[in-house]
Amino acid sequence: MERIYLNTPLYYVNAEPHLGHTYTTIIADTLKRYYQEQGVQVFFLTGTDEHGDKIAQAAKENGMEPKAYADRISAIFRATWDTCGIAYDHFIRTTDPYHKEVVQHVLQKIYDAGDIYFGEYGGFYCFGCERFYTEKELTGGKCPDHQKEPTYIKEKNYFFRMGKYQQRLIEYIQSHPDFIRPDRYRAEVLAFLREPLEDLSISRPKSRLQWGIPLPFDSDHVTYVWFDALINYVSALEVRGTDFFQSFWPKANHLIAKDILKPHGIFWPTMLMAAGLPLYEHLNVHGYWVMDSGKMSKSLGNVVRPLEMKNRYGMDAFRYFLLREMVFGQDATFSLEAFVTRINADLANNLGNLVSRVLAMQEKYFTGAVQPLGQIWAAEDHELRETFLRAEKEVNRHMSELHFHRALESVWGAIDHTNRYIVQTSPFVLIKDPEKRGRVGEILHHLLEAVRQIAGLLSPFLPETANELHMLLNAPQTASSRRSPWGEFFPAGHRVNPPKALFPRIELDAKS
Repeated sequence: MERIYLNTPLYYVNAEPHLGHTYTTIIADTLKRYYQEQGVQVFFLTGTDEHGDKIAQAAKENGMEPKAYADRISAIFRATWDTCGIAYDHFIRTTDPYHKEVVQHVLQKIYDAGDIYFGEYGGFYCFGCERFYTEKELTGGKCPDHQKEPTYIKEKNYFFRMGKYQQRLIEYIQSHPDFIRPDRYRAEVLAFLREPLEDLSISRPKSRLQWGIPLPFDSDHVTYVWFDALINYVSALEVRGTDFFQSFWPKANHLIAKDILKPHGIFWPTMLMAAGLPLYEHLNVHGYWVMDSGKMSKSLGNVVRPLEMKNRYGMDAFRYFLLREMVFGQDATFSLEAFVTRINADLANNLGNLVSRVLAMQEKYFTGAVQPLGQIWAAEDHELRETFLRAEKEVNRHMSELHFHRALESVWGAIDHTNRYIVQTSPFVLIKDPEKRGRVGEILHHLLEAVRQIAGLLSPFLPETANELHMLLNAPQTASSRRSPWGEFFPAGHRVNPPKALFPRIELDAKS
């Protein structure tokens, strides 16, 4: 059986879930649902990163011990994803005992091979990024992400001989063009690699930081956060046994935002090389969500919280906007006005009105009972079916390229065609002629098939809506129902349910 291993980064527990976390998690969830419908066995991992300077500092600011603080925030992440209907298979925490064991095993293996050594280093350290920067990497003397001047720190640490694997990584990336996607980020990593790689500091002395996994070869030092967190992708599989690891790891697909490109595109593959493990299949990198009022900030009060959006507008509406609005790999802007405009236009007006109109006619003209199809179909009937066959092919092509917005465009193209089919065939006019009643029944049968196809195409993107559509059609949402050929699913006499509002229009008031 074909397999794929999908994973989000581990979310740092110095803050609660927000828009950026939610987007990465939703695309992973969408991919899982999509691949499962294709008969692929999927393992979807998410979780929380809980060690390091920032967590110790945040815990102190909250008057808590680091573990208690991490427990609280990690539980919020897990509860959020559960409430949002995210279908993850495993939630990992870097404080999990099995993860600690794997981290220490990998460290010991690399140390025994001679690729970890003890030395002294002085450099510009950003506590926000938890990493050292070279002067070349700083922007105007400041961290490019946090816009703060880093602190110069000189201390004795353990170092990973990352530069030893530089040329090998370059050759691998050049020989595997889709290793890092989209291509702009592959080019960015190769640009990083044009400069000599410095060896990577992988520890912090306990005299400065105690909140971390102790090095197996020196208990006076704890593991640097990246050499801890990145290994979760391996530990989550290994805890299930060697066979499980070997069956899924070759198809590992990391889903990350561009701010952690360097650790995932350079640190992680060189670590894997040193540990004697094969590299992941793809690193899939998306852009930033930017608020129309500027960068998201708690002080500005413009942080988008997933549960607030779900409770106010519905989870599928939120999912649709995120998947439809961002071109994967590029930045996108979030505003409530743009959200409302798209939801009203695409979901309430276009999809919602179509479904309501079809079911209302079916109920009014035939008390919900599906009418038989004739042996000979009109040209417009064949064209409607062909439109959905093309849409399915287009969705498959776009999903293979992570073009979620294009996949949804293809579905909405088919929805638009269905609305035109209603105008073209005019069942509301034909029903006035008793001799045309049979043709009206055929038209509505084709329209019910279109709604069924829409439900199937939307199920990875809008799972709650797809389930609601199947309920309205009084049809089970199963693999066999999705594979049923057009015109062979609804037997004559099958009763569908009366219409209901799928997406009520949203009206913004002054307080919104």
